[in-house]
Amino acid sequence: MKVRNSLRSLKNRHRDCRVVRRKGRVYVINKSQKRFKARQG
Repeated sequence: MKVRNSLRSLKNRHRDCRVVRRKGRVYVINKSQKRFKARQG
């Protein structure tokens, strides 16, 4: 999992990427390609 300041560019890497908020943190998750995972901050 990558830790980034901004997730907008990571969301555009794949069409299945979703931005979700969990426990006050922002994550990029992808069900079909598990390697596109990221967390903000």
